[in-house]
Amino acid sequence: MPETMRDHRFIDGVSVKKQIIAEVRDYTDAQTNMPHLVSVLIGDTPAAAVYVRNQVKTAEQAGLPFDQQVWPADITQEACKARILAMNDDPQVLGIILQRPVPDHINVRSLQSAIHPLKDVEGMNPASIGNIVYSDVALAPCTAAASVALIKETGLPLPGLEVVMIGHSEIVGKPAAIMLMAEGCTVTVCHHMTRSVAMHSRRADVVVVAVGKPHLIGPEMIKPGAVVIDIGINQVETEGGVKIVGDVDTQAVSEVAGWITPVPGGVGPVTVAILMRNAVEAHKRQRAAGWL
Repeated sequence: MPETMRDHRFIDGVSVKKQIIAEVRDYTDAQTNMPHLVSVLIGDTPAAAVYVRNQVKTAEQAGLPFDQQVWPADITQEACKARILAMNDDPQVLGIILQRPVPDHINVRSLQSAIHPLKDVEGMNPASIGNIVYSDVALAPCTAAASVALIKETGLPLPGLEVVMIGHSEIVGKPAAIMLMAEGCTVTVCHHMTRSVAMHSRRADVVVVAVGKPHLIGPEMIKPGAVVIDIGINQVETEGGVKIVGDVDTQAVSEVAGWITPVPGGVGPVTVAILMRNAVEAHKRQRAAGWL
């Protein structure tokens, strides 16, 4: 076990993932005919292939059938949409996972919108994101939901917590902020036009960071004892080669924070576990709708 994982300040995402997958497995083991998840990779994208392998492994642990499809890189937008619509109508398809990035000529947002909300296990359809505003978070974007799950792992009661969300993307920052408001948190969202991010982050009980800038957050920006959730994944060159780091200067901030997520090993493992949990919720809703 890495040294950081033995430090009580570090939230072990792998352990949280195991808890979620165990719950999913209890559900899938009780089913007689589980439809399958379909992963769609458009073209040969090595970076996306890494994510697919992780999803395959986790789906196997969760007892969820998993089908990998690789569509040609020159496939048209219309052909992609037609295939997605066909899967929407197929009762043997539980959920559709559209891997990113996609070729330049493909409008990924249009394809995400084509996935039926009840098969949108990634929570990327605009309808799925819109549902969060009404506190329907069961099929929320996976990374946003993972950040909330990791905050809960600290055992702190969420109602009344001061949370600063640094980053306001449509699939992470904004939905995470809304989900935390639904939990009773008071949320401030910072972005590239915020005059002083540190002024906000230093008063926060919880700081969630998702901007894609390595070591953006240092210890001088964190209140002692605060929770720090680092969603960033960045590749940096070191003398020993390429290293994966987060948006937080982890070692330095860990001396100040009460809890912090490591990178890797924090948000990432929980994100893929949430994907499987969303698949269970999709199954329940499809059955309630009479699809299964």
